[in-house]
Amino acid sequence: MIRTTAPRKHEEIAESLTRDILIGQYRTGERLPSERDLAARFDANRGAVREAMKKLEQLGLANIQQGGARVAPLQEASLDVIGHLLALGDLPDEGLVDEIMQVMTALITLAAETTVKRASDEQIAGIRARLKPLIESGTDRAAHTVARFELMRAIMQASGNLVCQIIARSLLLQIAPRMSPLDGLIELDVDAYRNFALRLDEALAKRNVEAVRCTFESMSRFNREVARRSFAAMKESTRASALGTQFQ
Repeated sequence: MIRTTAPRKHEEIAESLTRDILIGQYRTGERLPSERDLAARFDANRGAVREAMKKLEQLGLANIQQGGARVAPLQEASLDVIGHLLALGDLPDEGLVDEIMQVMTALITLAAETTVKRASDEQIAGIRARLKPLIESGTDRAAHTVARFELMRAIMQASGNLVCQIIARSLLLQIAPRMSPLDGLIELDVDAYRNFALRLDEALAKRNVEAVRCTFESMSRFNREVARRSFAAMKESTRASALGTQFQ
């Protein structure tokens, strides 16, 4: 039997306050409840409350001052807040997902351009080998997804840009689990990905920076459209399910 561990009290407090801040219950600059009030609300000791407030400060959501804590501007929050924003609903916010995809495209494009300019012939050959599962027929959905992630990781590593690698990995780890409800709603277009892979392979072979950039921009537009249609399909499925329940 698998046992689940209940969150510790300070984690419970931090998660609740984080959610309250992100949904706008507490506005920027507004004072958060006192230690005494939070201790009473969550039936916790003040030590747990202080630990929770430290967590909020680390996330960049609160400024702890003498006499209390105030909500910090969301624009000053840490990158880890993305995961909390994605978890606010049953499905992540579609607009937020689109913004993350745009940023991911910018990061991978920058890394790819740097790789084309600076990577060794051996590194380029290794990246091109990662394209084979996307070009060959018969690759199933799961293997296709793994191949795309492995391609991105290989390009990031070859670029040597540590900042790109850290930011991209953090965003990917936060968004990937939240996108699972959308898996399988739209049929995998292997022909489209094969075309992108062939274009990228040629651009890498020729070390053509402009062609690499154009390929990733085209792939980004395609992936964002796939995401949009997946969200629409999920919303339609949810609506149909709700209507079916009403008439049962």
